[in-house]
Amino acid sequence: MAADEPAITLYRLQACPYCERVVRTLDEHDLEYESRFIEPMHSDRDVVKRISGKRTVPAIVDERTGVTMSESANIVDYIEATYGGGSA
Repeated sequence: MAADEPAITLYRLQACPYCERVVRTLDEHDLEYESRFIEPMHSDRDVVKRISGKRTVPAIVDERTGVTMSESANIVDYIEATYGGGSA
């Protein structure tokens, strides 16, 4: 990972409410992240399948902690627990 690249990569779809929920949470915690917009066709989401084992979005990769996960609720919980700075 280059020094100028954000540690978090978010794999997402355009206009996906679950993806937007994760974006809001990342923004609330002032976390830098890179958005990678992926193929809308579920069967074409090979890049997400390779990183998370599933074809669902959103999915994140956090290089800082080595965590890769999907499912918006799990990602939001992870961000809160890891970067929230306090108990929820």
